[in-house]
Amino acid sequence: MTLNKRIPELDSSDFVLLSDYVPGIIQEIRYFSTYNFVGDRIDGYEEPIALVTKEAARALKEVANLANVQGYRLKIFDAYRPAKAVKHFVLWEIEDLDQRMKLFFYPDLNKHDLFNKGYIASKSTHSRGSTVDLTLVDMNTGKELDMGSPFDFFDEVSHPDYKGITDEQYDNRMILQKLMVDGGFEPIDTEWWHFTLKNEPYPETYFEFPVSMDSIRK
Repeated sequence: MTLNKRIPELDSSDFVLLSDYVPGIIQEIRYFSTYNFVGDRIDGYEEPIALVTKEAARALKEVANLANVQGYRLKIFDAYRPAKAVKHFVLWEIEDLDQRMKLFFYPDLNKHDLFNKGYIASKSTHSRGSTVDLTLVDMNTGKELDMGSPFDFFDEVSHPDYKGITDEQYDNRMILQKLMVDGGFEPIDTEWWHFTLKNEPYPETYFEFPVSMDSIRK
């Protein structure tokens, strides 16, 4: 275990490339792009890849296998998130007046409410390496299942148990949630896309290394 090393936050030895464990996974790493609630590439995202702990990767492989049997593929929006990326979010909320992505991601909220209402955390479970943001893609159509709201849409409509959506949209959320819970992950009550491995190996460590292939080649 890396917890005994001098600087555990920089030790990526227990992390892997998720696509090595789940070859069919679709990756759309939003914080590497500019299409996110900030509107810029986020600090610490050097490549558009998903890194996770080995334990989370093994669990997601089982989830993907179950999803494939039901006709779905997993699509990842975010996995391991460096602590410096979270700092980027915090500074954006405190200091940056820019709200150019408000219409797309938080139309009914003031940006300063994003932390108060629990949509963004000053310390993220993602930085512990066993949390993922994801959805399902229909293998027949190649399209994402309609979940009633897009990824990172900060509003009550994105709460998993929100009832003001269609039956089909709600059922799609429950399909994803059941797959993830059966695979050993826990949901949260504000985002239908967010899940953390129940027995995560680093519950107290918030890692700092960047999202890049070099991080896992050391």
